[in-house]
Amino acid sequence: MRRLLLTLLCVLALLMLPSTAAFAGGNGALTFTQHDHGVVDVSSDVNPCTGDVGTVTMTYDDIFHGTMNKTGSWFTGTDHGTVGFVPDNPAAVTYSGHFAAWFGDENNLRNDVEHSTFNAQLTGTDGSRLGLHDNAQATLNANGVVTVSFDHPVFSCP
Repeated sequence: MRRLLLTLLCVLALLMLPSTAAFAGGNGALTFTQHDHGVVDVSSDVNPCTGDVGTVTMTYDDIFHGTMNKTGSWFTGTDHGTVGFVPDNPAAVTYSGHFAAWFGDENNLRNDVEHSTFNAQLTGTDGSRLGLHDNAQATLNANGVVTVSFDHPVFSCP
């Protein structure tokens, strides 16, 4: 019985060692990383260049990192994958291609900053090319006032 108890205590000590070291080394910080593969999002949307209504399908991989402690939190994420637009009108051009997106979110006891980028390049069934680049940012100061806010989408239409 004594041997079993000693073995159990050793196993518990070994299991607790990594978490104790992570908290001590991170000064109380909690950190995580999440990977997703083969995520599929389907939504209704409008082709920004033609006004055609249709379905957007995005299939992608992503990775997210987060760190939180008593002074704030920091998050970042990246997605990349394929994107397609199939119009409801079968006579209209269908597009397919690649996209990449990134965001960052930093919050401390006084300020917040959010920023993101998005890029997509698609080729139509007629050979035309459609592109999108978006860059956005928002900043909130210690008084709760938004000091920076912009969203700059740029479409490249055939």
